[in-house]
Amino acid sequence: MTDTDVSTQISTQNADAVKALPFSDEQDLADSERGFVAALEPGIVKDANGDVVWDSDSYAFLDEQCPPTVNPSLWRQSRLCARQGLFEVTDRIYQIRGLDLSNMTLVEGDTGVIVIDPLISAETAAAGLALYRKHRGDRPVTGVIYSHCHIDHFGGVKGVTTEEDVAAGRCPVLAPTGFVEHAVAENVYAGTAMGRRAAYMYGAALPRGPRGAVGAGLGPTTSTGTPTLIPPTIDVDHTGQTETVDGVVVEFQLTPGTEAPSEMNFYFPDLRALCMAENATHTLHNLLTLRGALVRDPHVWSQYLTESINRYARRSDVLFASHHWPTWDTDRLTEFLSVQRDLYGYLHDQTLRAINKGATGIEIAESFQLPPAVENVWHTHGYYGSVSHNVKAIYQRYMGWFDGNPARLWEHTPVESAKRHVEFMGGAGAVLEKARKSFDEGDFRWVAQVLDYVIFADPGNTDARELQADTLDQLGYGSENGTWRNFFLMGAYELRHGGVGTPTVAAAPDIQGALTVEQVFDAVALLVDGPKAWSAKLTIDWRITDENVLHRTELRNGLLVHFDTDGSLPAPDTTITLTRPVLIDVVLGGADPGPLVADGTILAEGTQGSFEKLVSHLDRPDPDFAIVTP
Repeated sequence: MTDTDVSTQISTQNADAVKALPFSDEQDLADSERGFVAALEPGIVKDANGDVVWDSDSYAFLDEQCPPTVNPSLWRQSRLCARQGLFEVTDRIYQIRGLDLSNMTLVEGDTGVIVIDPLISAETAAAGLALYRKHRGDRPVTGVIYSHCHIDHFGGVKGVTTEEDVAAGRCPVLAPTGFVEHAVAENVYAGTAMGRRAAYMYGAALPRGPRGAVGAGLGPTTSTGTPTLIPPTIDVDHTGQTETVDGVVVEFQLTPGTEAPSEMNFYFPDLRALCMAENATHTLHNLLTLRGALVRDPHVWSQYLTESINRYARRSDVLFASHHWPTWDTDRLTEFLSVQRDLYGYLHDQTLRAINKGATGIEIAESFQLPPAVENVWHTHGYYGSVSHNVKAIYQRYMGWFDGNPARLWEHTPVESAKRHVEFMGGAGAVLEKARKSFDEGDFRWVAQVLDYVIFADPGNTDARELQADTLDQLGYGSENGTWRNFFLMGAYELRHGGVGTPTVAAAPDIQGALTVEQVFDAVALLVDGPKAWSAKLTIDWRITDENVLHRTELRNGLLVHFDTDGSLPAPDTTITLTRPVLIDVVLGGADPGPLVADGTILAEGTQGSFEKLVSHLDRPDPDFAIVTP
């Protein structure tokens, strides 16, 4: 079997979905096309080197009939998400959709335009702004609002404004309190691992087409241009806070701990428009993303949605978000918010009820059913999150990784476990023979599990790799969830073609450059090779001149301890004087300190070679680590 075939079981499953789902309801199609002004023609965005960082045209195949290799519900969602261009939401509010994973919203003020959530890359944001200006006039950007701390909502900021305009006060940047802390921490602390797994989650490296990437459920995929960051100049620190930006009145609702640890919704009273950030979109969202993140709180999420309903819904004529398409009419948007609220609240409460009856996360996920009134609307379907992995996330939030069964308290590592499983099952040949039979029977979940044992026991077994790739194809072809499909198909792709690495840069220079001194050394501490540094003892004082900070690091017992000091402690081995940007360049960016010491940019007093000694104990992360093989 090749990656072009679809099994009878999956083809039948997808055909049955067409009959079972309400495809006669085309309200979303009408809403996604409402207010269309113009598309970007051609739908391709390139960077300064001429490399393509976004290609909307590659999704043109979605205009065809759904093939048997794609779940028809996901095909429908992907087609809606791929609709690109400039759209009018309501008087003075426009959106750029389909030019990145997220939307960029533009609100016309007295003298210019306010940009909300400028996409992932400077290139796509600039292209979106140019499209807007082509049809609405060359208005200056007079404000930027970040709805939350995920990169698809701030990464393109330097495509719409400059640090000079922000510093001069011509373009205030507003964000929820804690924005910078969480934005840089997520992309630096575990950024390498998250970035590698994001390659699977968003499928940016997959070929586009009916047997490859069709979308991520939340949007088509992630752009691969230049991520940037300009820190906010105005913090929103409480619900009800009102700011006027270029004559536009905005009231904010803080929603920490929902879709992001730092997030906010906002309401435009003069325009009767409500922005729900990423807290209410046309999909069941993630409580724990497949790329990795902190587990989100569905209980708090549902409570904030209730607050949104009570504060804003009846005063709104249109609801829009940072993904997907708007919802118009007060009654419709109120019902939309209410069902979204019920979705997250029900997931939380019923999972906890099952936990307290002794069920484990995987058991709850297999039997969990949503109420019919919730399940039978399109916007609750698991195109991005899923009931299955969200229920497991709630279990993890409350109970952790251990399900309470002592037999699972101290299991072998994947490789050692795989070797024993394969031996117990009669060897690789016997496993493959039985796996092929299960494949023919359509039991793909089981085939994937047992072949995983063979591959981890013997990564060079080409028969197992080929059959596993075919199996993952089938699981992808049948998945309604865009990120599940991408994970399955990326696994198949790497089994056949080798690793693709990480298509995007997690710790981009602007993001890394926003680290505080405390966060810099937190990040350095995560790089220490503990066993290698067990016997090392090293104390360095870092005099950060542009921050007027004296920060001490102590390497001992394989741990880098760090803290601010006033200089009254016993003398360090070395004192290094430099600025925060130079500190970031040398300890995280890998810049050679030698020339910087020679020209006086870095001053070192005390024991020579201390910095080099510290660096010698640091380990660098691997952005290309294996996922479907050991």
